[in-house]
Amino acid sequence: MNGNKDKEEKKVVLAYLAVCIFWGSTYLAIRIGVSELPATIFAGVRFLVAGSIMLAFAKLKGLEFPKKTVDIKRIAIVGMFLLLGGNGLVVWGEKWVSSGMTSLIVATGPLYTAIIETFFTRSKSMNIKGWCGILMGFVGVGLLVLPNLSTGATSAKGVIFVMLSAILWSSGSIYSKSFKASGSVVTHIGIQMLSGGIGLSIIGTFLGELSKIHLTGRGVGALLYLVLFGSIVGYSCYIYILQKWPASKASTYAYVNPVVAVLLGAVILKEAVSITILVSTVVILVGVFLVQTSGAAEVSQQEKVNGESIAE
Repeated sequence: MNGNKDKEEKKVVLAYLAVCIFWGSTYLAIRIGVSELPATIFAGVRFLVAGSIMLAFAKLKGLEFPKKTVDIKRIAIVGMFLLLGGNGLVVWGEKWVSSGMTSLIVATGPLYTAIIETFFTRSKSMNIKGWCGILMGFVGVGLLVLPNLSTGATSAKGVIFVMLSAILWSSGSIYSKSFKASGSVVTHIGIQMLSGGIGLSIIGTFLGELSKIHLTGRGVGALLYLVLFGSIVGYSCYIYILQKWPASKASTYAYVNPVVAVLLGAVILKEAVSITILVSTVVILVGVFLVQTSGAAEVSQQEKVNGESIAE
């Protein structure tokens, strides 16, 4: 009995390591991909292919699809926020920002989630520990970005794109919690990927990127890696982890991803890793940790009503 339990736990740990490595390495693959292929079409094709494979797999396995049109619509909206907005802007940002720096800015997503839940949806009440974490996180981003902006090593445009991507990802994540749709998790992910891929492909076509496509081995390799390992294997492993571990434990991959991204960027793309970047990494991740462990209080419905009255 204990032997089976130990074997199962080893599988979960391997799945966790896979998520840490594969999702951490996606920043490197994106950086390579956008240097070879038009950014928006590159991202669109990734999710069109991955989403189609996920839905085909769900169909073959007889997994439940959403039963209501409104459910499909809501799931698709989540995909637009997360993949068209969130991932799409990361892809655009990495045209001008290093993969390691991008991963660190994206890691601030929980800070935006806390701010949105506190001031906009008013579903949480942030405590002192949480506010300290938010302050630390943004100080870390400042330490990371400002020296590179002043020397011209990084484009302000790229940084803005990546920061907006984190905001949209957080917004989509919050919206996804506002409803419970029918169907399996796998079909939800497939619909999200497909909707994001369609949206990105339409925008890429509108921007005239189809005429700029020039296939190279590096570009195709980066695309295939993202489809297979970034989307399909990464998501599948994460779903498996969520079934075996508490969400709070499973989500700790977010602290490992930036470290993996910075190391891979330095080793493979020769991206600079300075003392400032290392200090920024620690400050940002500690800030995110404080926010995620702050135990922000849920705001009662009456408090929400009172807050809205005061605001008006």
